[in-house]
Amino acid sequence: MRLLKRFLQRMLILGLGIFTIWLIVFVVFEDTERRLPLILALGLTYGIAAYVLLPWAVRMGLRILHRKRVPSFTTTGDGLPGDPVNVALVGTLPQLRAAFAVLGWSEADPLSLASSWDMVRAFVSNSPYPTAPFSTFYLFGRGQDIGFQNPIGNSPRKRHHIRFWALSLVRAEETWGAGSFWLNTDRPPDNEPVLWVGAGTRDTGLSFTELTFQITHATDSDTNFERDYIIDELKKARTIETVQVYQAGERLPTEHVNHYITDGRVTLARLVVHDT
Repeated sequence: MRLLKRFLQRMLILGLGIFTIWLIVFVVFEDTERRLPLILALGLTYGIAAYVLLPWAVRMGLRILHRKRVPSFTTTGDGLPGDPVNVALVGTLPQLRAAFAVLGWSEADPLSLASSWDMVRAFVSNSPYPTAPFSTFYLFGRGQDIGFQNPIGNSPRKRHHIRFWALSLVRAEETWGAGSFWLNTDRPPDNEPVLWVGAGTRDTGLSFTELTFQITHATDSDTNFERDYIIDELKKARTIETVQVYQAGERLPTEHVNHYITDGRVTLARLVVHDT
């Protein structure tokens, strides 16, 4: 029965893929090519395919698969694996901001049409944008609460960066290591100590997302190294203490997540920098 179900799922996904390709090539492109010059038709077809049709197909495919597992990673808006969860800090929002300010890291601008356009211009011209916005990744049923970054050189294409999601300490203590830990959707108040669950990676250039081919940053696959780098920087600045290592989720062995290499471990530390 399980083999039959898997076979039917694969046939449905194959059919969905064929239908999506047919829709892109024989409906979208042919229609735009009749109305616009070839270069504009190709550009419009790419935009519709990468940002509308392919993300839709991915979401439908994930529904067919009914993928349910305790994540050791964030997800994109299309439901695909995003950055691995690898850092957790305990403290208030002012403490978190102060700790990364000590490191010289900048808080990311909120994602909007204006900030996205500024990011595109900076990326194309290779000009500095130290507070560039982050794309939205999801954990606990919501996008990141805050993010910090540190450019590598003056290029917006290369940077250390980390996203954080806040989780109530009471909730965390009750559910740490269980599936319900990852299913909480409530954001705690900003003025109380919370668990800041983070996903840190290092951007290295320009790339395209898998399956949907959207333009994005290329990232270094070794997220364990980036996790250790962030924690070491916080240690040097003496803004954290009581460093411990936990395993993300319930049963998450060393594995490849998306194109990343991760050991599934989360380094937990307590913020000690004074609120500012």
